[in-house]
Amino acid sequence: MVFSSLFFVFFFLSAVFLAYFTRKNIKQKNIVLVIASLIFYAWGEPVWVILLIFSSFVNWFAALKIEKNKGKTLAKVIAGAAIGVDILLLVIFKYTGFIVENHNMLFHANVPVPNIVMPIGISFFTFQAISYVLDCLWETVPPQKSWFKFLLYLSLFPQLVAGPIVRYSVIEKEINNRTVTAVDISEGASRAILGLSKKVIVANSLYAIVQQFFGNDITDLSFLGTWYTVIAYSLYVYFDFSGYSDIAIGLGRMFGFHFNENFNYPFICKTISEFWQRWHISLSSFFRDYLFYMPVFGRPRKYLNLFLVWFCTGLWHGASWNFIFWGLYFGIFIFIETKIGKKKLKKWNIVWTHIYSKIIIVIGFGIFCFTDLSQLGRFFLNISGISMILNGNSFWDIMTWNSFINNVFLIIFAIAVSMPVLQKVKYFFNTWGNNTIYATGKMIGTVGCCVLLIISSILLVDNTNNPFLYFRF
Repeated sequence: MVFSSLFFVFFFLSAVFLAYFTRKNIKQKNIVLVIASLIFYAWGEPVWVILLIFSSFVNWFAALKIEKNKGKTLAKVIAGAAIGVDILLLVIFKYTGFIVENHNMLFHANVPVPNIVMPIGISFFTFQAISYVLDCLWETVPPQKSWFKFLLYLSLFPQLVAGPIVRYSVIEKEINNRTVTAVDISEGASRAILGLSKKVIVANSLYAIVQQFFGNDITDLSFLGTWYTVIAYSLYVYFDFSGYSDIAIGLGRMFGFHFNENFNYPFICKTISEFWQRWHISLSSFFRDYLFYMPVFGRPRKYLNLFLVWFCTGLWHGASWNFIFWGLYFGIFIFIETKIGKKKLKKWNIVWTHIYSKIIIVIGFGIFCFTDLSQLGRFFLNISGISMILNGNSFWDIMTWNSFINNVFLIIFAIAVSMPVLQKVKYFFNTWGNNTIYATGKMIGTVGCCVLLIISSILLVDNTNNPFLYFRF
């Protein structure tokens, strides 16, 4: 089941909301959420619910044994075993085909490549489980005594299939004790509607541009056509994924959970390091806290750990070499910025830092886009202008121009909304105005959300399959 469907918005969510708020105590409310979450996950692939339940039991049980053997070597062994099981499941379901394909290519073998269907969201709930086990080992959180409550944490449907990666410490207290106010419901619903609009109205429209130019062979695509499309793709990924995160955070708040932010206007960054402090924050902070400072051969090794972080960041996104290249690509620029130093970077002209960072980011999304390495090679030839010299490609073409003219307002709107414009407007109405201005702002916001919901619903009428990009990761 996906958030961007009329069934979810008007039936499933309404049914869960009604069942939840007619329950009298937190125990009954938790039961409603667990049942709803398992139904939500099982909607498309019922068999994989078993995997989710198995993962929850293994990690819950391991954490209890870790506490029982606190301070002993056995606790580390148990933690290692639990994490080993988590990673093994991830490797089996996500990377087996990739490993076999590369084995065949490297050793000229002919081992059949297994066609294993990857369970949706396995990368997200596996990383949540790993963070929980490590936090229990490091005694930063107490283990959850109830397996049912731990299952609620791991399976909570707003963030189950595409994040954000919610750490146990963030919602530990809210599992046992939470309240939902009218403000929570109002703010949560507004946030969820905004996220749905990002996906349905903006991301899907941008994806149509991407499919037109990147959906087929790009050998003959012009220089400006390549730049135009990869910029549209960068904006598409942002609106698609941040839209999902907005829905998840909004729904979580409607049920009394306060998830951390996953995006903080990443395109206003001045450096690549800052970009990753603002983009997919739950993943970058996971690798920072659980891998970057990990001892290698007895002690933390800064640059080796940096390589491991960005190799794993790329590999986490998919079983394909382009994702690994994508991770290492950003790792190289973060390494360069680390060597230059923050003080020197701050002295750079702000215009040039923005130009530098946006070029690097946009090209990076081009790497992210093409799982076919031959297409990726053509992308680099096109975007660098080399294809104009080698293959006689044009600088621009009429198809690109027509597409740009037809979508210029969409592109301008997407760029504007990716900046903190709405945040500034909201801040003005909430902070600087008087009661009349505040009430006016609230009314405008409510009417705006209703309009966005209606537009999104209309666009979803004929759209039966509307998954988010990060579902496949």
